[in-house]
Amino acid sequence: MTRHAGRGTVIIMDDIPRHIPQIGDMTLADFPAELGLFPLDEALLLPQGRLPLNVFEPRYIALVEDALATSRLIGMIQPRPLEGMDASIPPDAEEAGMDDGYSTTPPLYGIGCIGRITTMTEREDGTYAITLTGIARFRLLRETGLRRGYRVARIDASSFVSDLTDSEDDIPFDREGLLNALHDFCEAQGVSTQWDALRQMDDAALLVTLPMICPFGTAPRQMMLEAPTPAARAQILRSLLDGTGQEPDEGASPS
Repeated sequence: MTRHAGRGTVIIMDDIPRHIPQIGDMTLADFPAELGLFPLDEALLLPQGRLPLNVFEPRYIALVEDALATSRLIGMIQPRPLEGMDASIPPDAEEAGMDDGYSTTPPLYGIGCIGRITTMTEREDGTYAITLTGIARFRLLRETGLRRGYRVARIDASSFVSDLTDSEDDIPFDREGLLNALHDFCEAQGVSTQWDALRQMDDAALLVTLPMICPFGTAPRQMMLEAPTPAARAQILRSLLDGTGQEPDEGASPS
């Protein structure tokens, strides 16, 4: 299609194929069998959620570069807490996947979330600020080694095909009760919240946003990730808020 505009000629080609589909058009066939992993403690990405990340470690810079060059997909996953981990290990070494010089490499939970890089800023020092948009959860089948320093695994998202469909219009949960519990939790913890923005969200968006922003630990976040339905996620979130931040036993249900 050609359109003339003033002195110039603008050529518009509507039939140029995309290398990667739009997010709303993605299917299971668009997920690779192997995926680079970004293990990060207490970082929860849910389908349709948005997770900002500051990427500065060389192996994860490599992961971002490789993702940008291919499908723009990264597997966000949490490390399992290790009992008896040597307290002398630096805190940043406990970020999942420490394969370089530490005696303990934390194992990973069995379920994570596929995220697509939807915004990216490269800084002058070569580090990145990115945003991952959650697409679908995945089951970690087995790790296949390292690629340019980051962990790679075979994954299967077929158990979570419902994550690719439209959000539920009518989620059976007590919205006002949940927001009231959040209010009490925030007051008890001294946490500020943008109440106007939260109250304007529809139910589906609220049940993606709250679990991602509430300051819970690794196991509670994993429980909310693994919840089979948004309503079940709301129930877990409500129980956590009612407990005024008390977290479930680390040996509870997360895979």
